[in-house]
Amino acid sequence: MSLGAPAGTFSSMTAARYDEVADYYAAGWSDELDDPVTVSLLELLGPVGDREVLEIACGHGRLSRGLARLGAPVVGVDLSSAMLAKAAEAEAREPLGITYLQADVAAPDLLAGKTFDAVLCSFGLSDIDDLGGALATVRRVLRPGGVFAFCILHPCFPGVDGVSGAWPSDGSYYDERWWQADGSLSTLRQQVGANHRTLSTYLNSLREHGFTLDAFAEPQPAVDADSPRAAMTSYPVFLVARCVV
Repeated sequence: MSLGAPAGTFSSMTAARYDEVADYYAAGWSDELDDPVTVSLLELLGPVGDREVLEIACGHGRLSRGLARLGAPVVGVDLSSAMLAKAAEAEAREPLGITYLQADVAAPDLLAGKTFDAVLCSFGLSDIDDLGGALATVRRVLRPGGVFAFCILHPCFPGVDGVSGAWPSDGSYYDERWWQADGSLSTLRQQVGANHRTLSTYLNSLREHGFTLDAFAEPQPAVDADSPRAAMTSYPVFLVARCVV
């Protein structure tokens, strides 16, 4: 089944927030999958082997490449043509058989007729404006017994000096909306913003779309004790979950 344009060919169908920060974002990550959150995410996902995996909000393809190296046939979907161009460049350097699609994951016709054993999303749910539409897509493409694993910035993280929290600095935890970090913080969230949602909104949305929460983790950040960001270790910073259908 054809899944769309070949990797490396992306239209300008929609301007995406990450188009302007693709270089900045990609430079901040290596292909090593040894950070605490990614380790936890892959543990919850489980062995991939020959399982067909869809990564939504795949960005520059870091996790898609990791999954493909573990033997999984992978499809990556993202809205940003600039981020996908980075992914396509990596695929050209090291062909892994990954298919990349530029698309809105909330589109009701995305991947029509295609199903997967697992869907993965790493820090992408807060970038997706239509959470319900995205979860409907994930539910539709997952095979019976399939797994949806994701990680997000913990909705309860209040932030520390120099690090933005999960909700607007001029609001509160209960202030659900798209927001941007203020200018005093030179962070990704100052540049592209995020959608803050309460923990109950995420959990209820998953339930409403037919998912059962199967496992949950809150890995501590890898921060040195003498780091200016050491206070992060006292708060819930990351949330990792596995859902089944």
